[in-house]
Amino acid sequence: MRLGLNLGYQTAWSTPADHLALAQEADRLGYSVVWAAEAYGSDSPSMLAWMAGQTQRIDVGSAVMQIPARTPAATAMTAATIDALSGGRFRLGLGVSGPQVSEGWHGVRFAKPLGRTREFVDIVKLAIARKEVAYDGEHYTLPLPDGPGKALRLSFHPPREHIPIYLAAVGPKNLELAGEIADGWLAVFYAPEFADEHLAAVAAGRAKAGKELAGFDVVPSVPVVIGDDVASCAELVRWYAALYVGGMGSRTQNFYNQLATRMGYGDAAREVQDLYLAKRQRDAAAAVPMEFIDRTSLLGPKERIAERMREYAASGVTTLSVTLFVADRDSGVQTLRTVAEALDLSGVGE
Repeated sequence: MRLGLNLGYQTAWSTPADHLALAQEADRLGYSVVWAAEAYGSDSPSMLAWMAGQTQRIDVGSAVMQIPARTPAATAMTAATIDALSGGRFRLGLGVSGPQVSEGWHGVRFAKPLGRTREFVDIVKLAIARKEVAYDGEHYTLPLPDGPGKALRLSFHPPREHIPIYLAAVGPKNLELAGEIADGWLAVFYAPEFADEHLAAVAAGRAKAGKELAGFDVVPSVPVVIGDDVASCAELVRWYAALYVGGMGSRTQNFYNQLATRMGYGDAAREVQDLYLAKRQRDAAAAVPMEFIDRTSLLGPKERIAERMREYAASGVTTLSVTLFVADRDSGVQTLRTVAEALDLSGVGE
């Protein structure tokens, strides 16, 4: 199992300099990849291109580039360009986002996300492989019919004809699609105790493509808080969990709430959502079960985290990407070092 670092996106309490310092420390420590996110603020490819020029070995990955934000061809151009700038170190993580962002921010209907994702990835692969991009799908038609457009080919040679593609997936059908068409899965709220169901869906998709699960990169983003008292560490993650389970999406369409329900936390998930949507965020955070937080995070002293790492590796995780819940840059650097030490202690690192 390898280590990754998920930086998320820029917030009111972070700076690009902070994120760069953490990426550079992860690079020095031998982490395999640093990921950047986007929602409706900072975009991931700009951050990644900037960090790629100031790191040496670590891969840079989008977690994610939003499918509704760009055409497939523009996504392929960006991926190929960052791959060239970084010397072949780019990983393309894609996701459909959610209805509120897709329709409210990008003006793109959220309907039929699986079909749109499949066609989007088809076109990205054609472009990066420098094949003529001609496509006749339900959602994308290239070139447009009855017009002056013609099938074009990417006009420069990127370092690789195939850039690793990852899908951010939560539901069973999307997990199966990830197994079928992608090289890896970007997971959230991943608990080793509940991994079998998720990976069975991925394996079904791999089988459709005539492939085995071996070689597929399973990449959960896992909150990490180092400290002696596990309950105190969990308090720093509680608000994040409440935001996603309770407030990320609408009452009828919240993928993270549905995931928590499938994991056996249905009653708590409903309570957290009710409280969050009633603008009682503090109560919603308090209602998140400690067990749910602990199972989906790395909490406590180094030795406990090492033991949990063994469980993640045994469940099928191949890249464990940590999300730092820290107060400042120095704390983040120290946490990265402790996580690397924990991996060494665990005996499951590559």
